[in-house]
Amino acid sequence: MPFKRLLPAVLSLLIIAAHFYRAEWPFLVPVCAGLIALLFVRLAWVPGVVALALALGTGEWLRTLLLLASDRIATGQPYARLVVILIAVALFTLLAALSVWSPQVRRWYAGGSGT
Repeated sequence: MPFKRLLPAVLSLLIIAAHFYRAEWPFLVPVCAGLIALLFVRLAWVPGVVALALALGTGEWLRTLLLLASDRIATGQPYARLVVILIAVALFTLLAALSVWSPQVRRWYAGGSGT
């Protein structure tokens, strides 16, 4: 199993689950846990599903960035640190999606000789 390439996806899904819990969307926490469990199932479609979920997670981070930054700007609060952190988290999530979608991971899930 390509653990090194899947570790960023697991971390991203855990962070997204925590975000959903904090945002009072607890029904999405088991979805994230299910996606982590799905990574242990060796079927060809798994990387696509997880990569799509992580891409949607990237969109959620960017949406959150826009909402929180606009609120802070409107109230005159500092927002630069918030922007930097959420952009970093969104980029990490996007890179995790690309890592899951890599040819080595897809080949391993398809039953090929991945590294």
